[in-house]
Amino acid sequence: MNPFARVPGFVVVWAENVYPDLSGVGGRSTLVSIVGALLTFVLIVAVLMLIISGIVWAVSSSTGNAQAAQKGKVGVFVALGAAVFAGAAVTWMNFLLRLGDGL
Repeated sequence: MNPFARVPGFVVVWAENVYPDLSGVGGRSTLVSIVGALLTFVLIVAVLMLIISGIVWAVSSSTGNAQAAQKGKVGVFVALGAAVFAGAAVTWMNFLLRLGDGL
């Protein structure tokens, strides 16, 4: 018996034999290839952004342009963050797909 069944104002829904649908990710190979392609695109853009922002940061720092140096610095950190988050997203997706196989 559920302890909340006696409390007024609570509606108790008791479900037995509830299991996950293991066929929920039917296009697993397609999903993996799409995410892999997106990761490649994001990493290429992040590396290009890192190179360009690093050049802007270096040139503007050497010429004494503080505003452009700040923008270059922000660009470098945004590019690094994008690369980290892209890698973390793929790791998270792989973890969830492996978890789904084990259920």
